Amino acid sequence: MPEHDQQARHEPIRIITVCLGNICRSPMAESVLRHRIAEAGMSDFVSVESAGTAGWHAGGDADARARATLGRFGYSLDHRARQFNADWFEEIDLILAMDRSNYDDLLELAASTGADTTRVHLFRSFDPQAAHDEVPDPYYGGDGGFVEVLRMVEAASDGVVDHLRNQAAQHQ
Repeated sequence: MPEHDQQARHEPIRIITVCLGNICRSPMAESVLRHRIAEAGMSDFVSVESAGTAGWHAGGDADARARATLGRFGYSLDHRARQFNADWFEEIDLILAMDRSNYDDLLELAASTGADTTRVHLFRSFDPQAAHDEVPDPYYGGDGGFVEVLRMVEAASDGVVDHLRNQAAQHQ
């Protein structure tokens, strides 16, 4: 459904960030993007969630290092990991994959169900300054990797907010 139709009907634009296990990158992206959307005054018509392409951590909290990094930089997170469901392709307006592997998994899942793949994008494709299009998985590294991921997510989140503003301006 086009975004302007949703706004006219007061349905929120639904965004989901997706990584592998939904405990590091995608919850961090969810938290930052939700914060940036609130700062832009768009919380009434944009919602943000996260999920993983795998269900290993379903029901669990985000990684402690992700939570600590978010908290240290002023972000909040209330999170329970979950696996992306193929039924969501028709419900979610913007699906943001953290890396090419998850992007490919989402496209394969969409193809297997006949779902629209035009809603699936790499998250960092919204950062015009990004040298690479992937957010690396910090899981096996130290705290510095989580800060690096946070910085990437902040820049891409600003790009998503700009994209939403541009879409709204085009439909006014």
